[in-house]
Amino acid sequence: MARVVVDVMLKPEILDPQGQAVASALPRLGVDDVTSVRIGRRIEIEFAGEPDLDRAREIADKLLANPVIEDFTLHVDGSVETESDSQESEPAEAPA
Repeated sequence: MARVVVDVMLKPEILDPQGQAVASALPRLGVDDVTSVRIGRRIEIEFAGEPDLDRAREIADKLLANPVIEDFTLHVDGSVETESDSQESEPAEAPA
């Protein structure tokens, strides 16, 4: 079985109230060096045989992400394959 991981995140210009709530709570835990938190979703799709990236991209675009306010990234075996806005770029450095 081949697994494709879809990471869905709000676009950078979209307000993330969940992320802001987490960032606001961190100082109460003694964490003062975090400047921003963004919350997203991770979805794993398993294919029989080879991963079908075109099918995974279609699933993500039509069902898993709202293209108006969200971007998605597909990963196979830990490598980034594509982004929803068709720009080839590396994913943002993590807290994910």
